[in-house]
Amino acid sequence: MKLWLIRHAAVALPPGLCYGITDAPARADATLAAAEAVAATLPRHVPLWVSGLARAQQLAAALQRRRPDLGAARVEPRLNEMDFGRWEMQAWDAIPRAAFDAWMADFAHHRFGGEECTQRVIERVAAVVMELHTAGIREAAWVTHAGVIRGAHYLKAHGPRVIAGAHEWPEQVVEPGACVELVF
Repeated sequence: MKLWLIRHAAVALPPGLCYGITDAPARADATLAAAEAVAATLPRHVPLWVSGLARAQQLAAALQRRRPDLGAARVEPRLNEMDFGRWEMQAWDAIPRAAFDAWMADFAHHRFGGEECTQRVIERVAAVVMELHTAGIREAAWVTHAGVIRGAHYLKAHGPRVIAGAHEWPEQVVEPGACVELVF
């Protein structure tokens, strides 16, 4: 199966904030620029899935206006970004070092911010990939988030096993508005 993984455009928030599940909008200008670039990349008639968060849905809607052949996007909440709980909308550099240390000590199962663990993100992504595969879908495009895209890359490299630690989490972050291709 081939996936085109598209990260939402830059958000309309001050830099340096933790905004996982927060439904922050994307900047309109960045969304239009991303839609132009991605529209030229995607193959014709590829089915489109989108996270339940507004910033991803903005880009999916802009893509559909440029590429009606993509059809209506299917909203898939399992493609939402990680829920960072009490750290949502906090400055990354204001989060106590002890919180990061606890997360790194149990990267798979520690619920950073008290809500969701990294392994849960991997499991959500794996479930969507498996459903697409079972349904015989050979290619799809996801408008989603950095954590989901990293989760997909983790699955490609390691399969659906429990992540051993932060050292296995893909380091490369897809820039806002960019699209990468991944073949499973």
